[in-house]
Amino acid sequence: MGIAGDVVVGVVAALHLYFLVLEMFLWDTPTGHRTFGLDPAFAAESRTLASNQGLYNGFLSAGLVWGLVADRDDVKLFFLACVIVAGAYGAVTVSRQILVVQALPALVGFALVLAAS
Repeated sequence: MGIAGDVVVGVVAALHLYFLVLEMFLWDTPTGHRTFGLDPAFAAESRTLASNQGLYNGFLSAGLVWGLVADRDDVKLFFLACVIVAGAYGAVTVSRQILVVQALPALVGFALVLAAS
């Protein structure tokens, strides 16, 4: 279970690194418009907000990588819990798809890491 948990933690970290790239660098591009269903004018107006959001996703990714590199289950569980809460909030306030894309993988990782501890 430990290896499976670490693999899922790595996937969640990679997803949040991808979210960072989308929100910080691709938000106001055709890729960002298509990914988030954005009107180009809205994307241009909200670019700074999205960049800030991307930075937070980068911190989540960095925390998960820290947990993996340091082999610290407590760190992994803390950052996975943060992702679960953020995903649940996003599902309630923005789109239920966020629950599947963000919270569910983190929840699976949380359960696997907890089971291996």
